[in-house]
Amino acid sequence: MINASFGGNPGLVAVRSFRVISGMAKKAKVIPLRRNTSPNIHGAFILKVVLRGVKPPIWRRLRVATDLTLRDLHHVLQIAIGWTDSHLHEFEVGGKRYGMPDPQEDIGPSTLDEQNYRLTELFRKGIRADYLYDFGDDWRHQIVVEDVVSSESNAPKAQCLADARACPPEDCHGPHGYGDLLEVLANPSNKRYAELREWVGPYFAPEDFDPAFVNRELRGAGSASWRRKREQFYGS
Repeated sequence: MINASFGGNPGLVAVRSFRVISGMAKKAKVIPLRRNTSPNIHGAFILKVVLRGVKPPIWRRLRVATDLTLRDLHHVLQIAIGWTDSHLHEFEVGGKRYGMPDPQEDIGPSTLDEQNYRLTELFRKGIRADYLYDFGDDWRHQIVVEDVVSSESNAPKAQCLADARACPPEDCHGPHGYGDLLEVLANPSNKRYAELREWVGPYFAPEDFDPAFVNRELRGAGSASWRRKREQFYGS
């Protein structure tokens, strides 16, 4: 039996997923990039990305090309952390919000289109930014630009350099819910152990992370074909 408190009701999950993907369909309009005038076209940023509110910490250190867009960085973060891109997201950089604007939403300040901004326009060494994924579970990631380095023109556009711990399961109710889940899974005598172990599946291990798999998935980052693959369901 799957516990509905951790997103286990298949009907509700299906409806939620349909609504999220349907929302994405409105937000996936492709707009040509503004001309990039930055000279740092072959540089790379070293980013430390930490999932807030989770103990022990979950983090990744990434090298990303400066000419990637914020939309590209969204895809990189989804792969590197281990999310499934099943929910909405948003960046906050320098007090401004970037994401996938909804033209039908007129409440509050509008969100800037993440497709139109390259990292080199927004990031520099020491900058801190936030990446919010899943407005319900409220997974907040702190991004720190640790360094700016030179990069060969044929170097990968994105690479995971270091890491700690696996991504939480989707729909486990954010950091607090994930903490409760870990507590149960660490105690086989807990009365909820069997149902939650079934819910997360037999292969979930909070300590395990496979950087080789992540770096394979990051190959081609920033290319049109890579974006199409990552966004193939956005317009469904």
